[in-house]
Amino acid sequence: MGFILAIIIGGIAGYIADRLMSANNVWWLNIALGVGGAALANFVLGIVFGLWGGNLLWQLLTGIAGASALIWGYRQYQRR
Repeated sequence: MGFILAIIIGGIAGYIADRLMSANNVWWLNIALGVGGAALANFVLGIVFGLWGGNLLWQLLTGIAGASALIWGYRQYQRR
């Protein structure tokens, strides 16, 4: 059940980040960016600040932050 919930939360986070960043990506890319961004942000926050895990709201917020960072990085990559 945790994997399915991670995909759902990642999809929501990716969608919100897509709208915040005006990226207009396709739905499957939003899910991938949300899940990848959440994993990346949780890993970085865990290493740097010792903040591991959390509730659904925490996962959603870190997913939005991580997906936004991945969207920004993807834009930088496309410019080159």
